[in-house]
Amino acid sequence: MNIFHRPYYTSEATQFLNGLKEKNPKLEQGQQLGRNLLWDKTVDREAWREFRAAQVPQKPYVYQTGNE
Repeated sequence: MNIFHRPYYTSEATQFLNGLKEKNPKLEQGQQLGRNLLWDKTVDREAWREFRAAQVPQKPYVYQTGNE
């Protein structure tokens, strides 16, 4: 027996989320669909290189005109 063993603990938030997932089994699938829609994108590295190469350096004070 391990002397440092503690009983398994789950917080109230974890218990709530587990209960929510048990009540609605399709919840996690919907979360994955939303994540795929917004976050999991393939990055076109060549397009990013072209975008960065085409950027114009910004002046230190943006609102100053070139006439002064």
